[in-house]
Amino acid sequence: MLNIPLLMGVPAGPEGSSPQSSFVSIGMIVAIFAVFWFLMIRPQRKKQKETKDMIAALKKGDSITSIGGIRGVVKNVAANTVVVQVDNKGATLELTKSAIGSVDNVSREAAETPAPSSDGEAGNEASNDSSGSD
Repeated sequence: MLNIPLLMGVPAGPEGSSPQSSFVSIGMIVAIFAVFWFLMIRPQRKKQKETKDMIAALKKGDSITSIGGIRGVVKNVAANTVVVQVDNKGATLELTKSAIGSVDNVSREAAETPAPSSDGEAGNEASNDSSGSD
């Protein structure tokens, strides 16, 4: 009925497999592992490192979103938890740091302070110079 040695991949010839074919097989296994590493494991480790750094950098005033979708502003940071204000009336929740999904913006003090912009001033001077030369 079924030829079991044929299904098992036994070589048909009497001399067996050559050493070259075993090196090719080992090389293919190594190549498959390398592709798996660069497509699956390495990006996951990079993402875990970014998440760990994000959680370590949490500070009062940061706007966050939890993994459950709750948005709020960090009011207090402890060793393993953060206290988050979730509305304007002062309602707060205590979340574990591992429940933080993303930091939406850096603290409100930094967001409210405008950065000096030299591009806008330089653009105005250039437009004034070109209109005066006509």
